[in-house]
Amino acid sequence: MSAQGGPAKATSTRENGQKPETEVLDMIGDKTDTEQEQQVEEQNETVRIRPSLTSEAPPPVVELPKKKAAAAARLPRKAHLVLRRVEPWSAMKFSFVVSLVCFVVLFVAVAVLYGVLSALGVFESIVQTVNQLTQADGQTTGSFDVSSWFEPVRILGYTALIGAVNVVLITALSTLGAVIYNIAADLVGGVEVTFSEAE
Repeated sequence: MSAQGGPAKATSTRENGQKPETEVLDMIGDKTDTEQEQQVEEQNETVRIRPSLTSEAPPPVVELPKKKAAAAARLPRKAHLVLRRVEPWSAMKFSFVVSLVCFVVLFVAVAVLYGVLSALGVFESIVQTVNQLTQADGQTTGSFDVSSWFEPVRILGYTALIGAVNVVLITALSTLGAVIYNIAADLVGGVEVTFSEAE
C-alpha cells in the first residue's frame, strides 16, 4: 500500500461516514508493524477510557427493605420502670372525682330501679303481704306501718347518705394509701412495672 493511496482512502472513508479507527489504520499503511501495534493500542486505550453510552452497563439496582417488612420483623420494645412515689394530693383528687362519679351512678340507678319496681306494684304487694301476716283478727292496722319503709323520700335519702359517706371514705383511704405506699417504697423500693409497645 503506497502513501498516495492512504489519503485517498481516508477521504473515501470520511464520505462514507465510517469510524475514525478505520481511517487511522488506513493512513498508517507505510509504518512498521510495531508502530501499527502501538497505534492500535492507543486507539484501544482511548476506546476503553471513553466508552459509548450504548455500551455502558446500567448501574446495579439495590433493593431496599420495605418499611412494612421491617416493622413486622421488629419486635415490640419493652420498658422496665419502677413506681417510686405516688403524690398524695393527686391521689386524693383522683379518688374524689372517681368516688363522686360512682355516687352519681349509684343514685341514678337506685332512682330508676325504684321507679320501675313502683310502677310494677312490687312495693304494694310487699306491704299487703306484711300487713296480712302481722294483723290480728278483727284489727284494721298492724303493729307497725310497713308502707313508710318504701316511701321514695326515705329510699333516695338513704341512698344519698350512703353515697356521701362512700365519697368521704374512698377519698380518705386513697390518700392514706398513697402515703403508706411512699413510706414502703422508700424502705424496700417501689413496684416494678413493665410496659410493652403496642404491635
